[in-house]
Amino acid sequence: MTKRIESLKIVENNRLGKDIFILELTSAGRIPEMKPGQFVQVKVEGSPGTFLRRPFSIHDVNYSRNTFRLLIQIAGKGTETLSRLSIGDTLNLIYPLGNSFSMPEKGEKILLAGGGCGIAPLLFLGKYLKSNGFIPDILLGFRSSERVIEYDEYSGIGKVFLTTEDGSLGNKGFITEHPMLFANRYDLIYCCGPEPMMKAVIKYCRDNSIRCEVSLENLMGCGIGVCLCCVVETVRGNICTCTEGPVFNINDLKW
Repeated sequence: MTKRIESLKIVENNRLGKDIFILELTSAGRIPEMKPGQFVQVKVEGSPGTFLRRPFSIHDVNYSRNTFRLLIQIAGKGTETLSRLSIGDTLNLIYPLGNSFSMPEKGEKILLAGGGCGIAPLLFLGKYLKSNGFIPDILLGFRSSERVIEYDEYSGIGKVFLTTEDGSLGNKGFITEHPMLFANRYDLIYCCGPEPMMKAVIKYCRDNSIRCEVSLENLMGCGIGVCLCCVVETVRGNICTCTEGPVFNINDLKW
């Protein structure tokens, strides 16, 4: 798939909470085909201390509108700068990058499991699955009810189960403690979120012989395998997450 370096126009900057927002972008030409799990590398202009591009999962794509969206959490000066972008501003991207989630077999029972801002790539995946005849269950975890985002969007894809660490909404605890995991038998789980959460999901899948793919959120400086910031240890040796991932079958990871 051909990669582009392009300046795209902001058509929406939607603040979802204190530190989470969505940028919707459009191209002067047609946006390219993108696959669930792929990501972009964003150049942050106007932030002198931000030297490297920042990676963000492709959250959603709307080909009829010729737009796609990025779900971003403010974590430093670079993302704070991005949060202040206005409609009509431009953002320089390298995209689409990385591999994608594999598709399930006909009749398989599927679960999307995500935590916090790590739910970002699962919306595009969920919509893609639904368009291909699959209705997944969705298990999302957040710190509290105030941190819950995109519930309505995910509810349009499949049945949503929620957990919050403080018990203010849904089940109290972490997603691997939700009773629905023990009441259902899944053939394939797709997962993205904080590393401890993903490791807990991986353990659950291995203990129950469930196929699982995870999207890693490693630091990526270049996105094309040059800087070696995102190396991960696998059964095939140390490889770059940006070029060989970010999606991995858990059998390939030494986790």
